[in-house]
Amino acid sequence: MSGEKLNVIALISGGKDSFYSLLHCIHHGHRIVALANLFPISADGGDDGSTAVRVIEPGRHDVDSASATTTTDGHDAAALPAPERDLNSFMYQTVGHDIIPLYASATGLPLYRQPIVGSALRHERDYDYTSAHGQGSAAAADETESMLPLLRAVLARHPEADALCSGAILSTYQRTRVESVALRLGLTPLSYLWKYPILPSVPGALADEAQLLRDMAAAGVEARIIKVASAGLDERHLWEAVTSEAGVRRVKSSLRKFGAAEGASLGEGGEFETIVVDGPDILFKKRIAVPDDGRKVVAEGGGSTWLMLRGAKLEDKAVHGQETPSSVREPALLEASFQSVADALDQTTPLQHAAGFGSSKLLPKSGVQFRADSDTLHWYVVADASATGPSIQNEATHVVDKIKSLLSTNGLDSSQITSVLILLRNMADFSIINSEYGKLFTKPNPPSRITISSGDLLPQDRNIVMYITAPVANAKVARNGLHVQSRSYWAPANIGPYSQAIEAAVSVDGEPTRLRSVTIAGQIPLIPASMAPPTASKTLLRHQIVLSLQHLWRIGAEMKVQCWSSAVAYFARQHGENEAQESAVLAGQAWKLAHGSPDCNDDDDDDNGPDPWDLKYNQRFQVLGATETKTSCPSIPDWSAYTLRQQNEPDSSVPPLFAAEVESLPRGSLVEWHAHNGLKQIEAGSVELIHLPTAGTVGSDHWQSWHLIVKAGENHIVYTTMAYSGASQDGSKVELRVLERELGAMYRASMHTLQPNVMSLAANPLPYLGYVDLRRTESVWGHKGSDDVEIPFAVVPCHSLWDSAGQRLTAVALYKSILTDSCAP
Repeated sequence: MSGEKLNVIALISGGKDSFYSLLHCIHHGHRIVALANLFPISADGGDDGSTAVRVIEPGRHDVDSASATTTTDGHDAAALPAPERDLNSFMYQTVGHDIIPLYASATGLPLYRQPIVGSALRHERDYDYTSAHGQGSAAAADETESMLPLLRAVLARHPEADALCSGAILSTYQRTRVESVALRLGLTPLSYLWKYPILPSVPGALADEAQLLRDMAAAGVEARIIKVASAGLDERHLWEAVTSEAGVRRVKSSLRKFGAAEGASLGEGGEFETIVVDGPDILFKKRIAVPDDGRKVVAEGGGSTWLMLRGAKLEDKAVHGQETPSSVREPALLEASFQSVADALDQTTPLQHAAGFGSSKLLPKSGVQFRADSDTLHWYVVADASATGPSIQNEATHVVDKIKSLLSTNGLDSSQITSVLILLRNMADFSIINSEYGKLFTKPNPPSRITISSGDLLPQDRNIVMYITAPVANAKVARNGLHVQSRSYWAPANIGPYSQAIEAAVSVDGEPTRLRSVTIAGQIPLIPASMAPPTASKTLLRHQIVLSLQHLWRIGAEMKVQCWSSAVAYFARQHGENEAQESAVLAGQAWKLAHGSPDCNDDDDDDNGPDPWDLKYNQRFQVLGATETKTSCPSIPDWSAYTLRQQNEPDSSVPPLFAAEVESLPRGSLVEWHAHNGLKQIEAGSVELIHLPTAGTVGSDHWQSWHLIVKAGENHIVYTTMAYSGASQDGSKVELRVLERELGAMYRASMHTLQPNVMSLAANPLPYLGYVDLRRTESVWGHKGSDDVEIPFAVVPCHSLWDSAGQRLTAVALYKSILTDSCAP
């Protein structure tokens, strides 16, 4: 349970999801201060035309307000009489709205109601309030904005309220709209059911998405179906208790006949809607009863049928003497595959990079043209000397202004930035810097972001360094994002100007390829439901490594990532070299274990899955869709994307991982995972990882390289990682100029080893990102006069740098290039 206790406004529709989410709020110790509901304005004269907020106070007669009309009899004049049609909404459940007024007395909580004004004018998946607002009256007419006056009325009476809960499960459309309104009002959004169907199920139980309905039943929620709108469901299912085993079986069996989509058994696609008539006595003091003759079937056509409910009343419940806690099931923090990773740490040998393959099967044998990635911009932004001084605010403002200038000069706007890496001198300055940085982004899905503190490793008199990545203006790269700002059990919320992930097409000469690249925000080990770090323990480091790695995997899986190019695990300053080395080894073990093997699914099916006889003949198993059975196998990588040669030697497919010791990390975390590129939309057999233990030339013993090759049409996108482990024999620091020169030579040599016939290889190609151990090298920060900082490419300075086997490194550099078959038509 969370230590932070919130005062929650519960946004309810009357359906099962909003009430079950409310119960999870109570489970975490939060206090529900009020219920809030939006209902449809009748087009048939059953409404007085008022859009004022109406308050229903259970048992109170002394509430009055100019902005709210109060009743205490459990009935709302605006809800009666009901028309014989469902006034549908894209955003809100509207069927059954005439039952809603009874919830005040049923729960003992004040209920605030307001008519829905307008309709769904903004149809984009991720709600863009700023664009809607720019349309003047159109913004006010979008039904999403109806929440604002409703919640403002609640806040006027309950100024202590600081959170808003909703029942979003799989709908990004619904979640982003609730988040938009909540955050504008300073409320913390809570969506405890978000992605609930994919979270760990009941131990030992057959897992499928309908487990959520069983969990609701176990918690005492009684939800009845009051509308069906799907092939397979008809009026015979109306008033079915869907939160019961019999109800679950009937609904799933009916939907299965028509090949139901994901979430169908939960009604996520509008297949059915529900009304809650009872719940655990910690919430429901009375139950709602509807007489048999008060349920009238209304057929709207098009497969849609619903119940008009009349004569509903409240009934007393059995007295237990005291409220009994609701048995709300909280999904396990770690899913099976990552619990296995946690259990196996220290029992696994350090990750030794497999010898792998020294030549490519994907690249053409001749006529290969080399191109550096000219479709991506990489900027480093540091304050000019004239803007430095004691004020962090001024320095942050200056850095943001420089970013704006770069965007303008290159014909871009901030919504096209894909990722940002921020280095701070002092993590305590983060809130000031974040406030200025956030002013750059006003549209949905801001860039993903990694934030670390480098302490005194930053250039003198500078407190902020930012590395910006964006496509060139003429690159046709459609952009998509994932920005979950609600607390849930799934992964940490990103409240603020950064998304969990941004994806964009990989382009060549301005034209998009099939391949898409996903950049994911740095993942730290917060407990998603509370946004608090794990409590101290003897195994805290191991727990933080695995938990934050699971966050990375879940976000990657949601974005349909098939493989990673490389990754780094940042560690906060260690007490000594041995501790830093141990951290690197643990991260390497976890990284390897998380990748699993192609045989995992076969093993999992044999050991834990239903017997084939059951799948064919046992009715209990027949109601499962083929995609609903969960396994303990990793979701990434997608082994089918790799060549068969690579699949047969899975250890050779584990991408390079490094550990970088920095000063400190957000929220006092011990570790932060940074995956450099997630890749998706890869055709089968189109990926291979080539590991060259040396660069292939004399004097390259301390160098090694990895080339992740992805075939995309006639192009081969190559992500190269170079690592250098050499150090001066006398303990002196390596000169940076010498290191840069040798890096370029070794990269060219490695590319020639990979493809001897490569043509037009650049004389001095630059990496897009590097890591340097400043205990072994000179300062990376050059100067161009007037104390202004200049560096050749983005560099992260480290206290120490390690490979996943615990070998000390001096430098790591990342490249992206394109190899094109010059003989292709």
